Amino acid sequence: MNLLTAEHVEKRYANHLALDDVSIAVPEKSIFGLLGPNGAGKTTLIRIINQITGPDKGEITFAGRKMKAEDIYQIGYLPEERGLYKKMKVGEQALYLSQLKGISKSDAIKQLKYWFEKFEIQSWWDKKVEELSKGMAQKVQFITTIIHEPKLLIFDEPFSGFDPINANLLKEEILNLKAKGATIIFSTHNMGSVEELCDHIALINKSRNILHGPINEVRQKYGSNIFELSFRGETNRLAACLDSNYSLVSDTDEAGIKKALIKVINPSSDNRLLNLALPEVEIIGFNQVIPSMNDIFIQVVQDYNRDNGVTAN
Repeated sequence: MNLLTAEHVEKRYANHLALDDVSIAVPEKSIFGLLGPNGAGKTTLIRIINQITGPDKGEITFAGRKMKAEDIYQIGYLPEERGLYKKMKVGEQALYLSQLKGISKSDAIKQLKYWFEKFEIQSWWDKKVEELSKGMAQKVQFITTIIHEPKLLIFDEPFSGFDPINANLLKEEILNLKAKGATIIFSTHNMGSVEELCDHIALINKSRNILHGPINEVRQKYGSNIFELSFRGETNRLAACLDSNYSLVSDTDEAGIKKALIKVINPSSDNRLLNLALPEVEIIGFNQVIPSMNDIFIQVVQDYNRDNGVTAN
C-alpha cells in the first residue's frame, strides 16, 4: 500500500515550470529516495506535500484519500535550510517546537531528555542556539522533526554538515524509524546514502520524473552485462576460450588471484561463460558488476538532457 502519492502534479512560478506532470508513489513503511540535480524541482514537490504551497494541477493523496489540511500533523519535515531561533536556549527552543506538534509540555520534556541523552547533547540544554555547531543544530532539528512520531518523515539533505560518526548515527536512527513503521522521503545528492538506505527512488530532472522504481530493479535495469570472473590460471587461456558472445574488458592480478571483467554481448549467454571457462582456469568467484546509483544518476540525467536538447548550465 502507498502512504502517499502525487499524481500528474504541475507547478509554475512566473515563467518557470518547476514541476511538469510529476507522479510518484511512496510505499508505506519504506524509505523513498527523491533524487535530482539542483533546481530539478525536488524542493517544490516537497513544499507541495507539506502544504506550504499548492499544485497548479494534479493531486496529492495521503493514506488512500485526497490529502487534507490536518494531515500536516502526521508529517515531520527536516528542510535543507535549517531554521532555529539563534537567541533562544536550545532546550527552550526544542520544547517550543515540540509543543507546536501537539505534544504536552510534560511529555515533550520527557521525550526531549531521552533524545538529548541519546544524541549526547544534554549539556547544551541551557545554552543558546547561536553557540551550537552546524552539526549540533541539525541534531536538535532532527529530534524536533521526529518527536511527535509522524507517519511520514521528509528529510532534505539530513547529513549535510555531519562528520562520518554522526552521519552514521543519523543513518541508524532513520533505519530504526522505518523499523518502527515510519514512511520516509529522503532527498539527497549523496548516492552512497541512497544505496544504503532507500528501497525506492524517483529521479527528477528539469521538472520531470525521468526514472523511478525499486532501487534493486533500477540498478539491474541499468546493468551493463559485465561480469567479474576471479580465477587462478593463465589469462591468455581464458581469453582464447571466449567466442563472439563475449569481450574481455580488462584483467588484473592481485597476489595470484586474477580478475577479469567480461562483457556479455548476448545477455542470455552469461551462464555459458562459466562452461567455457571451467576447463581452462580455476574459478574462484563469478558475479555481475552492478552499476552504482551515482553512475546511474549521471547516465540517466546526461541521456535525458542529450535526447531533449538540454544544454548544461
